[in-house]
Amino acid sequence: MDLKKLAETLHPLERKVLPLLTKTSSFNQLVESSKLKDIEVMRALQWLQNKKAVELKEEAKQIISLDKNGETYAKKGLPEMRFLKALKRAPRPVVKVAQESNIDKNEVNVCIGMLKKKAAIDISKEGKSLKVSITDQGKKLLQKPTLEEQFLQSLKKQRTVDELKPEEKFAFDNLKARKNIIKVDKQKTIEANLTGLGKKLVKEKIDSKNVIDRLTPQMLSSGNWKGKSFRRYDVKINVPAISGGRRHFTKVARDYAKKIWTDMGFKEMTGTLVNTSFWNFDALFTAQDHPVRDLQDTFFIADPKNGKLPDKKTVDKVKTAHEKGTAGSIGWRYDWKPEEAKKNVLRTHTTVLSAQTIAKLKEADLPAKYFALGRNYRNETMDWSHLFELNQTEGIVIDPDANFRHLLGYLKQFFKQMGFADARFRPAHFPYTEPSVEIDVLHPVRKEWYELGGAGIFRPEVVEPLLGEFVPILAWGPGFDRIIMDYFKINDIRELYKNDIKQLREIKYWIK
Repeated sequence: MDLKKLAETLHPLERKVLPLLTKTSSFNQLVESSKLKDIEVMRALQWLQNKKAVELKEEAKQIISLDKNGETYAKKGLPEMRFLKALKRAPRPVVKVAQESNIDKNEVNVCIGMLKKKAAIDISKEGKSLKVSITDQGKKLLQKPTLEEQFLQSLKKQRTVDELKPEEKFAFDNLKARKNIIKVDKQKTIEANLTGLGKKLVKEKIDSKNVIDRLTPQMLSSGNWKGKSFRRYDVKINVPAISGGRRHFTKVARDYAKKIWTDMGFKEMTGTLVNTSFWNFDALFTAQDHPVRDLQDTFFIADPKNGKLPDKKTVDKVKTAHEKGTAGSIGWRYDWKPEEAKKNVLRTHTTVLSAQTIAKLKEADLPAKYFALGRNYRNETMDWSHLFELNQTEGIVIDPDANFRHLLGYLKQFFKQMGFADARFRPAHFPYTEPSVEIDVLHPVRKEWYELGGAGIFRPEVVEPLLGEFVPILAWGPGFDRIIMDYFKINDIRELYKNDIKQLREIKYWIK
């Protein structure tokens, strides 16, 4: 490395601090000698460290000092020892001992407790008062200073926790548990030592007076820049990381998925999170006594408890499908209750949007393709793989010429664009599609198959009451959170939405 060029890059703060490092490595002494502020010296040292001219060593120490009571006890002695000395003459009532030894009322009980623990005193009752006498063990305690007394005396000079011997550590722990005797302050010390490069750099002629750090209009007009050298730019120096604004990574993933659907010619379906049970369950031919409508699975709204049903014609058709069936089916064979259908719920799937969209379609709108990607709610117990909310991507294709092969083709194309080159389908059962399939995708790295959700063709009992006639409607609704987790290498689903600033700043994503 060219030392001359390196010296030319030095900032004015570095030029002041660097020569001082030959005399001291103490940060505090550097501040004092340089007449700079703490932060200015610290910046200079960090810049020199980046240039590999200085090595910084930070050490956190716990400094022990006497607190308010500790200062008193260091002069007069610990209250329990003063109490014990007063007993040396003769056994006496506790009150008298306290008075003679000048012990505060609040300290008397502490003294008695500690001395009993050490078997230094005996206590007996004399009338209504307590009488205390010293034991042989107590007399032995008075023969030499206790560990606690010795430790208090040692604190007349500054000490650290790290330097304590085992017996001092024992005394330290005992005194620390007592009120206002000792205090411990955390102190960070910084040492800066010149490296081999730094020692060579110091020997260079480092001029602080004839070096211009920045050029000003005044310098240009006065011409006093002439005959001076300009500080060389250090283009390799570390600069502070800037965390600019960015979209949440789950939002990026959702937007990317939406773009895939729109590029395939789909229109987006949107709607409210709160819906009546009619749209969430009944319109999808889910029986009113189906377990999915129980409290352990669904969030029902307390206020407002009920919502409005759609037009009477649609309601009557759905009611008929449930009670008697349609298109040759026999229905569920029960009395359908409008009161159950009015109950408000947090939507449990985005398929509610499909039902509402189908009900608005007219013959002139066909064929049509729609998608949705939104949040849904289930009454789940939270753990690493479950939340009470989940993202789902929904899709429907309403086309008289659509068939099951088209359904598989749409899904393969979507998952290919999401990074899963291979998808497979297994026969399954869902309440409102027939035929139905489970969707599996092959992980591109681990080469393992895993399930993402379901798809199928809507049953006539769903389509006819809403559309007025049966037209094949391809439908799918795989979960989206698992796709996001895999892409961002997240193993706990709770990490998707915890809004950890560090995670949001550092997580890497690239969406083509």
